[in-house]
Amino acid sequence: MSYAEAKAKYAAIGIDTDAAIQKLKSVPVALHCWQGDDVRGFDGDPNAALTGGIQTTGNYPGRARTPEELMADIDKVIELVPGKVKMNLHACYAIFDEENGGWVDRDKLEPKHFKKWVDFCKSRGMGCDFNPTFFSHPKCDPLTLSSPNEETRKFWVEHGKACVRISQYLADELGEPCVMNIWTGDGYKDIPADRIGPRVRYKQSFDEILSEPFDKTKVYPCAESKVFGIGVESYTVGSAEWCLKYASGRDDCISLMDNGHYHPTEVVSDKISAILAYDEKMALHVTRGVRWDSDHVVLFDDETREICKEIVRCDALDRVFIALDYFDASINRVAAWTTGFRNLQKCLLFALLEPNETFKKLQDEGNFSKLMVLQEELKSFPFGDVWEEYCRVCGKPADGAWYPAIEAYENEVQRKRV
Repeated sequence: MSYAEAKAKYAAIGIDTDAAIQKLKSVPVALHCWQGDDVRGFDGDPNAALTGGIQTTGNYPGRARTPEELMADIDKVIELVPGKVKMNLHACYAIFDEENGGWVDRDKLEPKHFKKWVDFCKSRGMGCDFNPTFFSHPKCDPLTLSSPNEETRKFWVEHGKACVRISQYLADELGEPCVMNIWTGDGYKDIPADRIGPRVRYKQSFDEILSEPFDKTKVYPCAESKVFGIGVESYTVGSAEWCLKYASGRDDCISLMDNGHYHPTEVVSDKISAILAYDEKMALHVTRGVRWDSDHVVLFDDETREICKEIVRCDALDRVFIALDYFDASINRVAAWTTGFRNLQKCLLFALLEPNETFKKLQDEGNFSKLMVLQEELKSFPFGDVWEEYCRVCGKPADGAWYPAIEAYENEVQRKRV
């Protein structure tokens, strides 16, 4: 079926496919830098083991080892994905050189250590989100913001404050809001004797970090929860309840939900409308957990589609900050990036092609039989033709046409990295 025929079929159910395509083109999705180098960063030993509940599996050749290699890999992704790309950095991706005074520890980071990233984003018309890095560091004891060791806790608070200043810099320089996401792996491997103490210290640390001045219209700090991590199987300080309660009690912090950070029977798609009923803004890290927070490459699967449907149904494309968050070292890393980004774009487009007003009317009328039938029939609509048109409008390759570029890049660039 041609795009013209697909457009006519969707028009028959009240959907303007051209309008859906144009709307999606303006929705930023943050591309996470850490997929390209297995969450190693540039501020420590690149061969050291990850800590703080983080783990990457696989040793596929071609991992980016320098800022230049990582930026080159990101450029290849940008070349192959449709839609509005935004960058997403972790603090451990600071770039140190003689020009900015060389290496400093995380509590002393400054905007100048991210100038090259700003230059990179500016030249590509991208905004940038930011994440403090509370893992893979000697001062993880293993607690950070909840540590009973005041020297340790203060070190990480100062790191958080530095990240607020860097986030403000990114927002000012790039002209787009910067989402600053606070997540730590704080917790205990076995059953703790004191659960409230770490959580009280955690709150104190968050309060101190957010006392650093910033423009609330440009910088959006987030509290991200997790159910458990490697080495913290029994107790996580920043639980879902803690993070939701903290964010709801302040006007300068929003909730961030990662769909790998909940119990296996929980789904983030069901939580989005609950947050948006109360809050103007929220943030998402979209990943794919397999039995736990395993951060597999995002697919065009049921839950990713449902997450995107909820954003669209709530008319919240301008209220939800969307970012990807996964890392797979068992396959070509650029292919992993590209696949996940394209699949999220597909899910958003799929959601924009639903006759939501019709569906809502049927639900309110209690006509669940017709609602089910129409929802099922929509699954066989010619979505693929609209997706292909979206890729064409964005000037990007359609499905079946982009993977050869990955193979060529791997042979010509990535496999030469040793």
